[in-house]
Amino acid sequence: MHTIAKTYKKKDFPVHMIRRFLEPGPILLVSSCWRGKTNLMTMGWHTVLEFSPSLVGCMISSGSHSFDMIRKSRECVLNVPTTNLMRQVIGIGNVHGDKIDKFEKFHLTPQNGTYVHAPIVKECYANLECKLHDDRLVSKYNFFIFEVVKAHAPASPKYPETIHYTGDGVFMLSGKHVNYQKFFKKENL
Repeated sequence: MHTIAKTYKKKDFPVHMIRRFLEPGPILLVSSCWRGKTNLMTMGWHTVLEFSPSLVGCMISSGSHSFDMIRKSRECVLNVPTTNLMRQVIGIGNVHGDKIDKFEKFHLTPQNGTYVHAPIVKECYANLECKLHDDRLVSKYNFFIFEVVKAHAPASPKYPETIHYTGDGVFMLSGKHVNYQKFFKKENL
């Protein structure tokens, strides 16, 4: 069965707003630790780079408190929040970590990681402990390449409702998941 693909009448679109189309990954809460101090930041700019070893690229603004903590400690935890943490995600993204303890302010529970000193956020759906794998792009682009050295996630739900930022204060929530595995067979294309 073939369906006719819908076409769209297009107009010029502001290039500074294209993030709305390209940021499908979930918002993360990045936790860090340096010299006994911890911090959390909200992050949306990340991408999977490799499966084995498991590499993730993250853009962290040099103006953030987390930037120096992560650069010096060479580790962090990428925590995956679900929609029930929306207020915390927004709040954490709008306050500076050198002024307050974000775990305390936003009522989140830090837990010890297995391989890193940065805390895991207990309330998040998944926690990915990371070590800095490659820092060659940090000075020029603020782009860190991390290796996930340990992952923590529950068995259920398999597809949690995650938060995705599209810019200008607008979020998208993950929705219905559809299995199209049958179309991956060559004869069905």
